[in-house]
Amino acid sequence: MRIGELAIKSGLTTKTIRFYEQAGLLPAPPRTPGGYRDYPSHTVARLSFVRNAQAAGLTLAEIRSVLALRDRGQAPCAQVGVLIEEHLAEIDRRMAELRQTRTALRELARRAAVTDPDTCSAGDICTILTRA
Repeated sequence: MRIGELAIKSGLTTKTIRFYEQAGLLPAPPRTPGGYRDYPSHTVARLSFVRNAQAAGLTLAEIRSVLALRDRGQAPCAQVGVLIEEHLAEIDRRMAELRQTRTALRELARRAAVTDPDTCSAGDICTILTRA
């Protein structure tokens, strides 16, 4: 099928499909005698996988590595499981950092609410952020 039809069936733009091909997520399709890309029908499923993997937070490099395993005839389930666990651990770490940041910001907001700008000296930039 030509790229326009693939775009309709996959819900992607032709530009995105070309980008995925350039990024190594899609193998280069054969060309028609007129030079048009002629994608096999299973490309729709591959594009669906790429979209689902991106929605799960996998990077293009990670997706490429999973697809490379599949293209070599190996089931990539174990690798996908490891990637998911790594992403979950990263989210947990980032959430902990955000909780700490929220606590610090609440304290700064408390300070800001009781700070009188008239008490700041000319040498202070902002006592809300510089007080210990």
